[in-house]
Amino acid sequence: MEAKDYAEQLRQAQATKTTIGPIRDEIGEHNEEMAYAIQKINTNHKLVDGARIVGKKIGLTSIKVQEQFGITSPDFGILFDDMEVLNGLSLPMSETMQPKVEAELAFILGASLDAENLTIIDIINAIDYVLPSIEVVGSRIENWNIRIADTVADNASASHYVLGHSPKMLDDIDVVNCKMEMTINGEVKSSGSGKDCMGSPLNAVLWLAQKMQSLDQPLQAGELILSGSLGPMVGVKEGDEVEAKFEGLGTVSVSFK
Repeated sequence: MEAKDYAEQLRQAQATKTTIGPIRDEIGEHNEEMAYAIQKINTNHKLVDGARIVGKKIGLTSIKVQEQFGITSPDFGILFDDMEVLNGLSLPMSETMQPKVEAELAFILGASLDAENLTIIDIINAIDYVLPSIEVVGSRIENWNIRIADTVADNASASHYVLGHSPKMLDDIDVVNCKMEMTINGEVKSSGSGKDCMGSPLNAVLWLAQKMQSLDQPLQAGELILSGSLGPMVGVKEGDEVEAKFEGLGTVSVSFK
């Protein structure tokens, strides 16, 4: 089969809320080139249907998350306007597939990252402000049986995202050492700090900026960047209330009802 056939399988899985078997069994576990081609086809389908790209997500940045799935490198996915869930409100379970939650630092770019040979200084200069966030990830692959090719093709297992309402300038928080604690129904289920995301969330953003530059799709001013989980992802069920607290940055919450 061709990339368009696998892309259609994933769209049908999403539409019917019925999972499919691992794609890697047919395209190869490490065939990222074809996996990103599949992702791009479905990105174009969303755009034709009227969705708007608002940013990118970086996945698999946490060693703990990588260990969960036997994966050793990050990936990226596309964020659309219809993925947003407002802070403090709820997300119907019927809109999700095998949902899990991650707590992340979100960066809003104030400048495009289209220079050659990007460095961390370019990243720091380009960031407008930082927000606390919860990413709701979901998988169209049965039982989360994924490796790198599966999750890349599946838009980096993207589902929804929630942004906190306490923007901070980059120099107002310590992105490396800020501690994160995520609770579900008041019980701590995940914790970590900025350094658990590739040593620093800024390192993750640099990886993404360089990756997008290599694809001739540089990051643009105004884009939202979800930089990756600071701790293990955790499954959620109907009725759960999730809150993530970030040292120096505030809180963000969402419920599943």
